[in-house]
Formats: sequence, C-alpha cells, structure tokens
Amino acid sequence: MTALLALASSLVWGTSDFTAGLIAKRRPPAAVVGWSQAISLVVMSLIVGWIGAWPAGPWPAWAALAGVSGASALVCFYAALSTGTMGVVAPIASLGVVVPVLLGVLGGEAPSVLSWAGMALAVVGVLLASGPELEGDVARRPVVLACLAGAGFGVTLYALDRGGRISVVHTLWAMRLTSVLLFGLAALVVRRSGGMTRSDAPLLTFVGVADLCANALFAVASSRGYVSVASVLGSLYPVVTAVWAYAVLHERLRPVQVAGVALTMSAVALIAAGG
Repeated sequence: MTALLALASSLVWGTSDFTAGLIAKRRPPAAVVGWSQAISLVVMSLIVGWIGAWPAGPWPAWAALAGVSGASALVCFYAALSTGTMGVVAPIASLGVVVPVLLGVLGGEAPSVLSWAGMALAVVGVLLASGPELEGDVARRPVVLACLAGAGFGVTLYALDRGGRISVVHTLWAMRLTSVLLFGLAALVVRRSGGMTRSDAPLLTFVGVADLCANALFAVASSRGYVSVASVLGSLYPVVTAVWAYAVLHERLRPVQVAGVALTMSAVALIAAGG
C-alpha cells in the first residue's frame, strides 16, 4: 500500500507540475504558486472545519517548515520550468529526495538491500531521463533554480512526513496557511497580484487541488512505511512530467531517456520486492 500511494503521488505531482509549468510561461511563477495554493487552502479549511477536532503534538511546527520550504521550492521550480527544458529541470529538482532519505536513515530507518538497490536505480533512471539534454549549451539559471527547488522539496517531504504522522489533514492545512500568508504578504509589499484572469481559474484550481492531493498521498504513504522509501517513489514525478512534455509540447525523448524510464520502472519493482 505504501508503494502504491507514493507512486500515485508521483503521478499527480508530475501532472500538476506540467500544468503549472504551462501557466508559468505566461504568468509570474510566484503568482501561479500563490493563487493555486490559496485555492487549495480554501479546500483544506472546509475539510478541517468539518473534522472539528484539533490534535496535540508538534505538527504546527513541521507544517510551518513544510509551508516555507515548499512554497520557496515551487517558485524556483516553476520559474525553472518556464525558462528551461522540462525534461532537464524536473529530474534535477527530483534529486532533492536525497535529503529525506538521509534524514530517515539517520533517524533509524533500515531499508532492505533490495530497497536500497531500487532507490539507487531510481535515481540513475531519473538522471538518464535528462542525460542527453545536459550536453552542450544549457542555460545556467534554470539549472540553479532546479537545484534550489530540489533542496526545498527534500526538506518539505521530510517535514510533511513528520507532521503527517500526527495528523495529515491538519498538517496540510497549516502548511497551506503558512505559504498563502507568505505570498499574501509579498503581494502587499510589491503591490501586484500576478495579473491572473478568470480564464486562468480552471487550471489554477486543478494545480492547487492536484498538488494538495499529491501531498496527502505522500503523507499517508510515508506514515505507513519508511520516509526514505516513500520519498524516492514520490520523487519519480519527473518521468510523468517528461512524458507529458513529450506528448503535448513535442520535447525530444531520446533512446537513453526511454531507457531511463525503463530503469525507473525496474527500480519500483525492486523497492516493492524489498518491502
């Protein structure tokens, strides 16, 4: 169940990121994140209000950390997607999975040998998905932004796991509240709202709700198993983003990239076999 939920989060994240990248090509990335997360905050507020009870524990601190790191990472990620090749940006950002894997192991997790082999193979597979694109003239800015996004995503996954072990719903709500307050403050300072129109609302709603669902799927997956394993499976979203970019934008997908996808699928099988 943990593997299936984590894989599902990758599928949803990859689709959400692709859609957000399209919007960010014509709108400010920060505005795309801010508005989409504001929509998801409304959804989470309704759910929290319906539940009513407030659990005890340090989930607010973990949620706040996840909100700050997640919002910052998404701004960097969408900015990188809007100026660079999706097949390059997404795999680089996914390497932030190293952060929760290391923190999980330092916290006492001990994945099986098969799981370790699968995780290593997954990282190689994701890298191969962008390997040929990294040759030659590659703009530095998207790569730097993708690296910053990866680090932020790694911290977010770990914080989401810690808070989710107490309450997934309340952690997601407080995480969104933190990020929306930050974006709202920034909008007041610069006196700009991003220039969004009614025509942007459907896609922004999809991005916000999809990202929220992906976070929930990951939080439940990691709380039922190792955060290190769930993080690797949840970080396979670049494969989904690359496939969408190939299908819709006709970005190149060379043989070595196809091999990377195949390796990734093999890695999933190894991780599942390793429990």
